[in-house]
Amino acid sequence: MKVDKFVLLLILMIILAYFIPQLGHILPLEEIGTYGIAGIFFFYGLKLSPSQMKEDLSNWKLHLLIQSTTFIIFPLLVLCFYPFINSEETRLYWLAVFYLAVLPSTVSSSVVMVSIAKGNIPSAIFNASISGLIGMVLTPLWMSPFLQAQGSDLAIRDIFLKLFLQILLPVILGVVLNKFWGKWAIRYKAQLGNFDKAIILIIVYESFCDSFEQGIFEQMETLELLVLAFAIVFLFFLVMQAVKVISNFLGFNRQDQITALFCGSKKSLVHGTVFSNVLFVGMTQAGLFLVPIMLYHAFQLFYISILAEKMGRTEIDN
Repeated sequence: MKVDKFVLLLILMIILAYFIPQLGHILPLEEIGTYGIAGIFFFYGLKLSPSQMKEDLSNWKLHLLIQSTTFIIFPLLVLCFYPFINSEETRLYWLAVFYLAVLPSTVSSSVVMVSIAKGNIPSAIFNASISGLIGMVLTPLWMSPFLQAQGSDLAIRDIFLKLFLQILLPVILGVVLNKFWGKWAIRYKAQLGNFDKAIILIIVYESFCDSFEQGIFEQMETLELLVLAFAIVFLFFLVMQAVKVISNFLGFNRQDQITALFCGSKKSLVHGTVFSNVLFVGMTQAGLFLVPIMLYHAFQLFYISILAEKMGRTEIDN
């Protein structure tokens, strides 16, 4: 298996933030991140085809399972561990994992992996796309009571206003212009993907600069990081098993089972990073909230890549 270059770049940004945090004060990274987020979601909307999304509405059971897994099953599984929190530090780690749990599914890798495994590609595109739109509402709704309990002074109205201006409005504008520039966006999707990654790297660097300067990670021991990684991997397999059981119960065919499994178990690093720039603005712990997302992103790419190729070979052999 090849090491994902983007994961390596994320690690490099964290190292750079640790040793050279001064760049965060010299360069206008906050402004770049703000406008970059709007650009990401404008191009995201530009690639959405309204006609294709209408055609995919018929397979409603599959769509319902994937979205329920993403925004209900995931958060409820993490909520089960909330009563066991016994300190403020533990609460912060739990909240970081909960933030991961309420994020939308990722778009590009979900579709790619479903394609490799010979699953239902149109439904994968539909669900991965619609998941990001739903997440603009449900992710802050899930997070708002816990952020207020954590002492965040950001009102839910301000959160939705920022999400609307930075994310939803650009998406709507992109969808409206799809019939004019949609083909252009598809043609240059690789270059647009590089733009997305560049903005994410900038936001990650800025977040970790603030966290390192405030000493957020100084008290985080190696054992705590290992426990956090174990919890994330455990959550991943727990969700995958739940999706398998429900898919079998609903009588899905092989293609739909693959799509439900891959789209339902994925979490978007893109949305996680850009949402954090809105939800955790002014919080010195912002960098900590990105740790579970990056760990999950690296693991899901590794495991799902292996599983997708194995399923794809099985389909060819049959």
